[in-house]
Amino acid sequence: MVQLTTDKVRVIRKRMKEAQDRKKKGYANNQKRPLEFQVGDKVFLKVAPWKCIIQFGVKGKLAPRYIGPFEIKERIRPVDYC
Repeated sequence: MVQLTTDKVRVIRKRMKEAQDRKKKGYANNQKRPLEFQVGDKVFLKVAPWKCIIQFGVKGKLAPRYIGPFEIKERIRPVDYC
């Protein structure tokens, strides 16, 4: 009986691992992509909700979520741009 229960637990863990791998492969990693910009590209910057209120005086649904476009002038480090 103990051997039978151990085998069933092993099968359940294997199936759960397969399901988690399918989910990870199909959904989670597709949303995360590396972003790299070149000098001269134009980008929008995301604004935090509290900054919208301070800078633009608007709060709620109609507050701007992005500001820009800004031109990339220089690449300082892999994630830092001027």
